[in-house]
Amino acid sequence: MRIIARILLVLLTLAGIGLPGATALATPASPSIDDTTANKLDELLGVRMAAGSAGKGELINQISARLLGTPYGANMLVGSATVPEELIVDLRRVDCFTLLDYVEAASRSTDRAGFIANLAETRYTNGTVDFLHRKHFFTDWAVTPRTAADDVTGTLTPAAVTVRKHLNTKADGTSYLPGLPAVERDITYIPATAVDNAVISQLHTGDYLAAYADQPGLDVTHVGIFVATPNGPVFRNATSLAAYRVVDTPLNDYVASTPGLVVLRPH
Repeated sequence: MRIIARILLVLLTLAGIGLPGATALATPASPSIDDTTANKLDELLGVRMAAGSAGKGELINQISARLLGTPYGANMLVGSATVPEELIVDLRRVDCFTLLDYVEAASRSTDRAGFIANLAETRYTNGTVDFLHRKHFFTDWAVTPRTAADDVTGTLTPAAVTVRKHLNTKADGTSYLPGLPAVERDITYIPATAVDNAVISQLHTGDYLAAYADQPGLDVTHVGIFVATPNGPVFRNATSLAAYRVVDTPLNDYVASTPGLVVLRPH
């Protein structure tokens, strides 16, 4: 669930809507895909095809709904400054960030080859599969190509706060991820106490939400998807807490447990 856990485990291992198919993007070397993942991927692509001209947010909702109940798995990616990066496709388990990777890639794809190409573009800057090009931070999605979303946090309320951060640099000056340069970036978030009904009413189904990190060196600590349901707004996420799977958490309950929210709106 937690991005900080994902980063720390890498340390331990040291290790508009277009529909691009196989010919639209350069397809990386085919990753190994187990049978369970292949079947689930075909299901997600089937949902995408059946959705026709549905908007991006509804696509994200429908695709991610098929992943509800998927078991949580910590640190699902392979690669570090000393371990070669691999393009991982594994839908048997997801962490909070790979859940978003797969949903975003599936929302853009019509077949497996297109999905693999779009996954590389979603997870890595310019689709270059290596550790230094991996989008390690949530806000990379709005900054590094191919961008997947726009950061709309500051447009939702005058209460939004902007903090200058040195991503990947801990309070003691060491790095979370050895070999990865520090990134200086302004991070805008809405304090949890300011996430009121007026803010929530401006969220769109399919928005990517994240819990702001109030510690140095990180932008957020957990990510998920906003969905407006008949029973109220929820935060769809892969949790490492008691449920240990992809669940819908009442949004207000989740926000109350965080310092605040960062909101990215998918293209």
